Amino acid sequence: MVYARVYQPAKPHPNKPAVLFVHGAGYLQNAHKWWSSYFREYMFNNMLADQGYYVMDIDYRGSAGYGRDWRTGIYRHMGGKDLTDHVDAVNYLVKNYGVNPAHVGLYGGSYGGFISLMGMFNEPNVFAAGAALTSLTDWANYNHAYTSNILIEPFTDSLAYRRSSPFYFAEGLKGHLLICHGMVDVNVHYQDAVKLAQRLIELGKENWELASYPMEDHGFVEPSSWTDEYKRIYKLFETVLKGK
Repeated sequence: MVYARVYQPAKPHPNKPAVLFVHGAGYLQNAHKWWSSYFREYMFNNMLADQGYYVMDIDYRGSAGYGRDWRTGIYRHMGGKDLTDHVDAVNYLVKNYGVNPAHVGLYGGSYGGFISLMGMFNEPNVFAAGAALTSLTDWANYNHAYTSNILIEPFTDSLAYRRSSPFYFAEGLKGHLLICHGMVDVNVHYQDAVKLAQRLIELGKENWELASYPMEDHGFVEPSSWTDEYKRIYKLFETVLKGK
């Protein structure tokens, strides 16, 4: 059994839309009986439920609290089993809550943004809209301490890096994608967002946008930035998942 937070709307929208929130870090545990560190997202998820969305937040593969096999399930392939866990979550919502599979979106920051990109690129028939926040697009750009424990090194296993990096799957985009990134991010560098944007341009993709935040690091600080970012996410879901 894998735990999840489920936000069930009192008055579901006629489209029966659903949104998956993807926690960051990869190895975090977010479905628990204490307050989440994602207090802004917790409020946003409750707001989405108030607006008629079903919202789900799962401890996907790699999350802490479920033992060794679950924690190491992403070894040499990030965006593999941890992504299919979210596809399974969508199927669960469809089966048990009557969610419309044509109106499902996802969003998250950092590792959550990475999964959001992988979902939009590799499961385009499952996710109609996605918001990738401060997200990594190519693991070869990221720090050695984190990636070497999971993907080894690029020169040792280049295939692990290629199959784990959203940049190489951008041609799969069909739905509507929002990318948000701070320009002074010292964790996941802004170059990752720029590199992906150029790739999407070269592929002739439409229905995507990049919102850049000149004053922000990996964790946003300015209230105006948080407000702008979540207004964009909300507009994305309202437009695509509710058909507005």
